[in-house]
Amino acid sequence: MKFLVLVFVALFAMAVARPNEAQIVRQDSDVGPDKWNSALETSDGTSIVSDGVLKNVGTEHEAAVVHGSFSWVDEKTGEKFTVTYVADENGYQPQGAHLPVAPVA
Repeated sequence: MKFLVLVFVALFAMAVARPNEAQIVRQDSDVGPDKWNSALETSDGTSIVSDGVLKNVGTEHEAAVVHGSFSWVDEKTGEKFTVTYVADENGYQPQGAHLPVAPVA
């Protein structure tokens, strides 16, 4: 769970620390004891969205599951990049058209 929070904080820091001084256009969050979601959009086209839930609450197999995405626009080319991901007991699993894919075994 701490890892997921650190990932979100790092992405948020990257989004707001860019030198072009983008403004936050939208920022929403709803945090409960067993589920949460957040969304951030900036004026430069950066966006971060995540939804999380605790599963198997109260058991020894309790785990956080987060579904989300983040996207940004390359300043030089204007190309938009998007990464969608699932982070759960199986690790962080990103997908994006620009990411390399491992060969099928």
